Amino acid sequence: MSTCCSKQSEATISGNAKKVALVGNPNVGKSVLFNALTGAYVTVSNYPGTSVEVSRGSVTINGQQWEVIDTPGMYSIHTITEEERVAREILLHETPDVVIHVLDARNLERMLAMTIQLIEAGLPVILVVNIMDEAERMGLTIDLELLQQKLGIPVIGAATARKRGIDEIRKAMNGYRCACEQQRFEYSRLLEHDINEVACMMQGEYILSRRALALLLLQQDEEITEMVRHREGDGYAPLAEKIREIAFDRRESFHLDLSLERNEMGRRIVNGVFSAPEKRVVTAAERLSRLAVRPLTGIPMLLIVLYFGLYQFVGVFGAGTLVDFLEGKLFEELFNPWVTGVVKNLIPWEMIQELFVGEYGIITLGIRYAVGIILPIVATFFIFFSFLEDTGYFPRLALLVDRLFKHFGMSGRAVIPMVLGFGCDTMATMVTRTLETTRERVIATILLSLAIPCSAQLGVIMSLLSKFPGALAMWGGCLLLLFVVVGMLSAKILPGEAPMFYMELPPMRLPQFGNVVTKTYTRMQWYFMEILPLFVLASVLLWLGKITGFFEKMINAMTPVMASIGLPKEAAVAFIFGFFRRDYGAAGLYELQSKGLMDARQLTVAAVTLTLFIPCVAQFLIMKKERGWKVAGAIGVFVSLFAFGSGYVLNKALLVTGLLS
Repeated sequence: MSTCCSKQSEATISGNAKKVALVGNPNVGKSVLFNALTGAYVTVSNYPGTSVEVSRGSVTINGQQWEVIDTPGMYSIHTITEEERVAREILLHETPDVVIHVLDARNLERMLAMTIQLIEAGLPVILVVNIMDEAERMGLTIDLELLQQKLGIPVIGAATARKRGIDEIRKAMNGYRCACEQQRFEYSRLLEHDINEVACMMQGEYILSRRALALLLLQQDEEITEMVRHREGDGYAPLAEKIREIAFDRRESFHLDLSLERNEMGRRIVNGVFSAPEKRVVTAAERLSRLAVRPLTGIPMLLIVLYFGLYQFVGVFGAGTLVDFLEGKLFEELFNPWVTGVVKNLIPWEMIQELFVGEYGIITLGIRYAVGIILPIVATFFIFFSFLEDTGYFPRLALLVDRLFKHFGMSGRAVIPMVLGFGCDTMATMVTRTLETTRERVIATILLSLAIPCSAQLGVIMSLLSKFPGALAMWGGCLLLLFVVVGMLSAKILPGEAPMFYMELPPMRLPQFGNVVTKTYTRMQWYFMEILPLFVLASVLLWLGKITGFFEKMINAMTPVMASIGLPKEAAVAFIFGFFRRDYGAAGLYELQSKGLMDARQLTVAAVTLTLFIPCVAQFLIMKKERGWKVAGAIGVFVSLFAFGSGYVLNKALLVTGLLS
């Protein structure tokens, strides 16, 4: 406790920026509070030595600057997942001046177990009881003043999605004074005896209280054990012997006893604080939530969402209406002829002119593809994704598909990167780090690389094949079949057990316009900053390939491969484009179709093969970063061979059956 107080005053005297860490279970509103405090996502980076991202922002309150840290979700100070370890590392090594624990008002009793741990660790805690609006609609009442008295820390009721309670949180942060005599929570006599014996033997200096450390040592927490061993030095040997003695005596029941006692503490705390009506009010959002997780109603609901969201909004409106206007009207009819004339007047050398406005010019091809074709499709997808995310639908979807995903060696949690992959497979590959096991992450990465088209690729292909309904159905059926087959084979071949699945369900609600705009803008900014340089680079490389003859040699080398899957020589261009970016390759198919070089059968074979084809450069680099060179290389080789093998089989099947001819 004294460490906490001295650090608080030291920061105030020095005038340096203070730190506030937001902690809590997943899906309780930490990120919403982070955005409300900072105004936007400011910096997102991997925590040192891990693949876990941590968001950081800043806010000034009454002249005092604060660094706000949005930690990964955690259920306990005793860590299991990598995300929980990173959250605790921030508490241990970044020594925040204030720790804001955000919990769900509807699950107050269960989540108070972590509040108790934070308090007994001697951390400067403010409790934010979030989602109060939903709790009130359900008829639940919470006496926040009584809860504050029982816990001995500041308690604030909030509904951060509605901006309720934000001013009170800012005020509590700036006026926080560490209580050197915080509430003490008593365990049973036997457990108290064990805690005191271990705590009294520690002599080192620690951020967490010795009482909390003693409990973590008794829970066999490896990171804490190593830290204490280092800090205690020669005095660690008798401490380790005492821990082994207690662990042996209580080997059958310690973890269960501790969990039961903390649950009982939570029940005693909420007694008189929390009350629910005898007949609880069931809101329309709750009824919708129940329908979303039941297969009989959830699957039709999912199909409706996919039809109106992906097909109509992204495919028809984004890839059809918006692309026709931007690419067809603005670029082809107005901008390209004008800029071609300007460049030819300014630059006398034809070879240099072609770098900017030629067949593979930076402006007429690279920027046209990026802005005229890719931008509207990606923008409509991220609007759709942000809208669904803000409604709270994704956790329900994860629960709905969990049983199915178990057959693929993944939990329902994997549906989040899978859905995000329809926006950008590169971003989705990064999100696989939130999955529980290495096996699950590898399987998810394989499926993202193989059978999940990004939004731009999806939109262009849907636009191309929508003129041939049978072709579109064939393409979708092939991808679904291959997704299932490869997923099940991966689960059989890769060693390991199926992961456990648990996920907090946030309330379903109408999305907030401001939240949707902020999320869409942030994702679009990230995506466009990534794709525009790559499209420019691709145009330069294609231009170099053309003037050196290397590009023509690549096309000639791929001609037999194209012929084996029934495609014309020119289709090789789309696959070369696809190596730079999947959406670039899809745009290449768009060019070939507009020139009338492929029929319905060839378009279908090309679309299936290109969708399955090797991940683009950006996705491959992220795969290397997340999974390592060996795994990324193996996936790349497998996906490429599998893509052309599937294209060969599909082409033969269509020729034999006469379908799409």
